[in-house]
Amino acid sequence: MRKACSGLILGILFLFVSCAQKPVFQKAPEFTLNDLAGRPVHSSEFDGQVLLVNFWATWCPPCQAEIPALESLHKEYQSRGFRVLGISLDESGPADVKAFVERFGITYPVLMGDDAVVEAYGGIRGIPTTFLIARDGRIAKKFVGEQSKSDFSEAVEPLLAS
Repeated sequence: MRKACSGLILGILFLFVSCAQKPVFQKAPEFTLNDLAGRPVHSSEFDGQVLLVNFWATWCPPCQAEIPALESLHKEYQSRGFRVLGISLDESGPADVKAFVERFGITYPVLMGDDAVVEAYGGIRGIPTTFLIARDGRIAKKFVGEQSKSDFSEAVEPLLAS
């Protein structure tokens, strides 16, 4: 009985973890958010590109640790139709985020997130949370927590090849 129960529990845990990693929706949600200068940016501006949408905040150590990998990916793959898009969930406002972006040398676009975009992406429970979006607009992968450049590259490369 004990072996059967532990097997059942492991099976349920595996199912839970497997389901938790699958995107809730097929198509990436559309949004319009302001950049750090206050200009509106619509998600359709990135149509046809492979897009890595990174939800983050300036006060988040794992988010900070991920920035060099994101910046490197952005520079390496940009000529192949790839973009990194940072969505800041900071409540302190764009001036603080802009100062942070300048200090860390971030060159990829950073937008100010809001509750609507967080909910549209299924409710971000922790940061960093990153969505990889294929050229056709479908969500190919969701990453929760800090990732390495190789983690991202492994997922991005096949999408750039197709």
